[in-house]
Amino acid sequence: MDDFPDSEILPLTLAHSFWTWSAQGQVSPIPVKTAKGVYFWDVTGKRYLDFNSMVMCVNIGHGDERVIEAIVAQARSLPFAGPPMATRPRARLGQLLAEITPGDLNHFLFTLGGADANENAVKLARAYTGKHKILARYRSYHGASAGAMALTGDPRRLAWEPNLMGGVVHFLDPYRYRSTFHRNHADVSEEAFSQDYLNHLEEIIQYEGPQTIAAVLVETVTGTNGIIIPPKGYLHGVRELCDRYNILLIADEVMSGFGRTGEWFAVNHWGVVPDLMTMAKGLTSGYAPLGAVAIRPEIFEFFRDRVYQSGLTYNAHPISLAAAIANIEVMQQDRLVERARSMGILLHRKLVDLGEKHPSVGDVRSIGLFGAVELVRNRKSREPMAPYAGSSAEMIALRKYLLDHGVYLYTHWNTVLIIPPLIITEEQLDEGLAALNQALDITDAAVQE
Repeated sequence: MDDFPDSEILPLTLAHSFWTWSAQGQVSPIPVKTAKGVYFWDVTGKRYLDFNSMVMCVNIGHGDERVIEAIVAQARSLPFAGPPMATRPRARLGQLLAEITPGDLNHFLFTLGGADANENAVKLARAYTGKHKILARYRSYHGASAGAMALTGDPRRLAWEPNLMGGVVHFLDPYRYRSTFHRNHADVSEEAFSQDYLNHLEEIIQYEGPQTIAAVLVETVTGTNGIIIPPKGYLHGVRELCDRYNILLIADEVMSGFGRTGEWFAVNHWGVVPDLMTMAKGLTSGYAPLGAVAIRPEIFEFFRDRVYQSGLTYNAHPISLAAAIANIEVMQQDRLVERARSMGILLHRKLVDLGEKHPSVGDVRSIGLFGAVELVRNRKSREPMAPYAGSSAEMIALRKYLLDHGVYLYTHWNTVLIIPPLIITEEQLDEGLAALNQALDITDAAVQE
């Protein structure tokens, strides 16, 4: 693999790769050579602070030898076993997950990632209930496969319509900063705000007919669409509506799981147990591809004498399972969930301070090490710095400034996401936020008083 120089990595990659989410002639990838901790380096030796955990997944940080050694050991002993096989890593990971998942979620269907975890959750829900509709939210992303893209509410799905999975109905998110129902009543209490969005969901359920709805699917904390944190009472209310109308609740914890919010899973903040829960990303911290669906006992029992008509060649791949086991053990040994909780308090305070200094900051939101800075041209009108589903010269310039200064993060329309590895120190957090502080001068210049 090392029979060509580093200087050839970028040209060879560009010559032979097809890039997702990109026009092929407009890609400008970073030629990454190595990574350790919260940093990665390109082939020139330039160091980047990874403020996005690569793709919101490297929760334990880069290059942890404990996980690497577990992968190597598994590759030596049993690199592959087919889905019908019982293996040591399959047994151990199921046991570990049963210990850390909420409530009675004790059974696990292993997939390759988050998209197929969500698709399998939908298949399970439809088969179990005998109903076909799925309710999901507009400001959501659930994956890029055909079924997961149909579940997705944001505009990334539009390019592929109408050739997506049918039966999905979208509803509104409880997004306080841009609330559809409270544009002229910004001072509404959190409880009343939450209830208005629960009333909206119940109305959609009634319009669509509860007898046709298999499940309500929510990102527990909305991810790329802006770190939208559910208000007090909202998730309990969704759970109650699902119970009242005999609908399953599916929680998408692909991004918010495995310590990201300061709990093993974000639902734990609100004491809600979903019927099905999907996970990926932080499950292995990106060291190997893996997703899973956590399943409650009554759904598992339904399939005891019924065939589940689905499968994957690489279902329960031993190397990926070994990576997940080691990853969870690292998180436990290093108390990374607790660390995310305490560092999250620091992050929130620092983001609030940043917002007070910069007129282009309209809102800051964070829970654990899961943060967002929403940028606007005018705080009073809340005109976004980039249009919905679009970008702007200012947002492009802000991200370029950060990359030039060695900070890698993700921007989504008018929002900057702060999602570092859970091992980040306060000094490293300050390093990234100092660069963001400078970059915000670019967007401040576009503010219209």
